[in-house]
Amino acid sequence: MLSGKKIKTKIGKVVSNSMEKSIVVKVEYLVSHPLYKKRIKKSTKFMAHDEKDICNIGDKVKIAETRPLSKRKRWRVTEVLEKAK
Repeated sequence: MLSGKKIKTKIGKVVSNSMEKSIVVKVEYLVSHPLYKKRIKKSTKFMAHDEKDICNIGDKVKIAETRPLSKRKRWRVTEVLEKAK
């Protein structure tokens, strides 16, 4: 099924769960400024499929790449790492 490819995974926080079976996950990463070499925090938002509707805003989740499920959804929730307080 995988044909030798490694599945891409990312860890981020849920910022929206207002849709049915869909969430928006914000993934933060660090980049180095090309001239000043200071590390800058950047982020990207991914739409992910949440089949069981278990994720809430603030949860830390792990998402994995999958086939296109809609126009913007290409990720699915694999596990909830930490629930929001």
